[in-house]
Amino acid sequence: MYDFIVVGAGPPGSRFAYRAATAGREVLLLEKGEVGRPLACSGHVSTDVWEYLPAGAQSELLQNRISGARFHVGGPGSEAYPFYKSETISHVIDRVGLDTHLAQRAAAAGADLRTHHTVVEIDEQDEQVAVTVATPDGTQTTVEGRMVAGCDGPTSRVRQSVGLESPSEQLHGVLAFTDNPDDGDRVDVHLTAPTFFAWRIPRGDAGVEYGLAAPPGAEVSALFDQLTTAYDVDPDRRCSGTIPIGPPDSVTTDRVFLIGDAAAQTKPFTGGGILYSMTAADTAAATIDPADPATLAAYECAWRDELATEIRLGALIRRCYSLPEPLQHAGLRALDGEIGVHMDRPSSFFSRAQLRRLFS
Repeated sequence: MYDFIVVGAGPPGSRFAYRAATAGREVLLLEKGEVGRPLACSGHVSTDVWEYLPAGAQSELLQNRISGARFHVGGPGSEAYPFYKSETISHVIDRVGLDTHLAQRAAAAGADLRTHHTVVEIDEQDEQVAVTVATPDGTQTTVEGRMVAGCDGPTSRVRQSVGLESPSEQLHGVLAFTDNPDDGDRVDVHLTAPTFFAWRIPRGDAGVEYGLAAPPGAEVSALFDQLTTAYDVDPDRRCSGTIPIGPPDSVTTDRVFLIGDAAAQTKPFTGGGILYSMTAADTAAATIDPADPATLAAYECAWRDELATEIRLGALIRRCYSLPEPLQHAGLRALDGEIGVHMDRPSSFFSRAQLRRLFS
């Protein structure tokens, strides 16, 4: 019997599997398809990401360095409000490569990685959890574990199977890419999508990423087409996905726990979740004993201690996206310039560096 059956080999699942396997746990890591595919996430991350990867990964995954962003209340060509630092504040990376590195590291640590294994049923029992998985040839097998980690994304089958609540909100995101190299160091953010925003990210030699997210039913595809038309580009690669916002009151049952997008451990103001999810994965590995279901309560408390304040502040920032345009202009004009904030920690807005900048 496995100590943990981890469903989903994205960043949270692979990170948790790695940490648990390193601690001597017996870990099964299941991925329904090929690791990292299909791509449905942006690769713009804070520089902290390298702390979770093996040495040498940066030289393989790094595509571009970013030192700031230009905020627009309108579309391309509208007035820009620059926010920047004098040094690199974030990186653009190979997103598929990130998943691959993390999964391979988990396997090297001893996790039993099985791709093309789709979970079709979860039976949570008194002493264990029975997980039925299917392979592409139609074969179904049942594996048993003391606990199951649901790391299978925003529409988590694990979450649905055990009756945990869904995130309070789910946005529809669209991404597309062009191959024209662009090593610019500024991201463009457009506050034009309903309740959220659109973006343009230069990816160095890898090209340019365009994206937009909004509530389902807000004609996201049409809004995205307006964005790319305004930039005068015709992307040849496009993908879409769901962005969960707002964690439910509980992400655990008696023997099942959620990490990452499945638990809506994301930034409400950007939709990103890579760093938050791996922070939660480390917390889970440090607090959960597969032989003691009571330790799941410790995980519930610990990950919220780490992230709840940042998520709450991020939700407040997001509300500003829907302010009347005159107020958006006024706010951006008052705050633009050199910043002292961290892109993953809204609480850094109240840091000494940022307050010094605001009142200098």
